[in-house]
Amino acid sequence: MKITRQKHAKRNMGFYKYNFGFREPFQVLLDGTFCQAALRNKIQIREQLPGYLGGATQLCTTRCVLKELESLGKELYGAKLIAQRFQVRHCSHFKSPVSGSTCLLSMTEGDNPHHYFTATQDQTLATKIKKRAGIPLLFIIQNTIVLDKPSAASLASVQAMQTNKLIPEHQKESISRLKEEQGLVKPLEAKKRKRKRIAGPNPLSCLKKKKKKGQEATQPTTTKKKVNRKRNKRKPETTAGIVQPGSQNAEA
Repeated sequence: MKITRQKHAKRNMGFYKYNFGFREPFQVLLDGTFCQAALRNKIQIREQLPGYLGGATQLCTTRCVLKELESLGKELYGAKLIAQRFQVRHCSHFKSPVSGSTCLLSMTEGDNPHHYFTATQDQTLATKIKKRAGIPLLFIIQNTIVLDKPSAASLASVQAMQTNKLIPEHQKESISRLKEEQGLVKPLEAKKRKRKRIAGPNPLSCLKKKKKKGQEATQPTTTKKKVNRKRNKRKPETTAGIVQPGSQNAEA
């Protein structure tokens, strides 16, 4: 049974390492309910958790969790002593502390940028954590620490990344530019933004109308005739009693 739990934990850890960038040391946020369950079941969190997750681990909590344990009185005094041994991470509720569950939710806002694990026995908090992507959930069951399987939100986020839906436009442009530089895509095939220009007249409307065959048959054929214009030569002018010089009828 222990080997089976280790296999499930290893597979789930690989999912978060590969898809969400979790690296050692793993940061685990613990609330009062998890500390109380570990105390009741005699679980040594600091010794057992690194071996279960397969790497170095940083156990941490918040001021709001410690304030909540103090307000609950002697019943949770042992859980308070356990939580005080962990690193205290600064939250945004320094002046006005909130409940531990609300504080842990605020620590994992914005796609969990610090890669926190959340360790809790609070079912309401666990349900809210599962609605967010990339937040591993730890809880205690049957005297053992269990890493919950990836939630539906985490699986949907990974599927969306694989289908290229979450890549920003500027990254898509850089990827296409790198493909062109490596010769994987021809420059002509790359998409180019076209500027809007004023549309000119439709070229089809500028074509001359074609004559139909019936109209060509009815129209008479005209041929150009050359007009030969003859120039009339003027005869030499004669007057009565005057003979032009050089005439053949001149008298000797």
